[in-house]
Amino acid sequence: MNLPNKLTIFRIILVPLMVIISFLGIEGRFLGIPITWLIMDLIFILASLTDKLDGYLARKNNQVTTFGKFLDPLADKILVLAAMIMLVEMAKLPAWIPIIVLAREFMVSGYRLIAVEKGGKVIAASKWGKLKTVTQMIAIILAFLDLNAFGECFSGTLQGGDLVLNFIVTMLMIIQTIATIFSGIDYMKGAKKLIKE
Repeated sequence: MNLPNKLTIFRIILVPLMVIISFLGIEGRFLGIPITWLIMDLIFILASLTDKLDGYLARKNNQVTTFGKFLDPLADKILVLAAMIMLVEMAKLPAWIPIIVLAREFMVSGYRLIAVEKGGKVIAASKWGKLKTVTQMIAIILAFLDLNAFGECFSGTLQGGDLVLNFIVTMLMIIQTIATIFSGIDYMKGAKKLIKE
């Protein structure tokens, strides 16, 4: 097994570790943020970095494999959805956001199955897909640092840094949700053409 694939597997292993940390109830705070949230955030950041690294190494060293093509996007979905579900449990995120992300991932996975059946046609990531990925990662990283719930910035109860951070997280989550919907529509257009064929 090559290094990019090992990094992908390592990213998947980090997900249950992140979940376990959430149950440990580690005492204490750093800069007002619970240590548990900080550790979970660091694990998520590390996992996100391995995503960039494994793709780069696979292309650079000509180590792109069928196993990697299958597992890499799957690892990304597991990581993002696990983090979002934990944020819902922590009352930081409304459930409708990960539901939209999950629905899109099911649709895209269905499209990929059809594409393989029809000869391996694949749609390149659109501008919406790229925007979704970037805003999603940043939003999740910042959400772990935010002490307040999604949209609390509009309640008029927050001030200073809390208000700014919550506003940034809320807006990024909204942007990533919109980008998720439109990137899903792009994939469905491709799927419609394949089904007609």
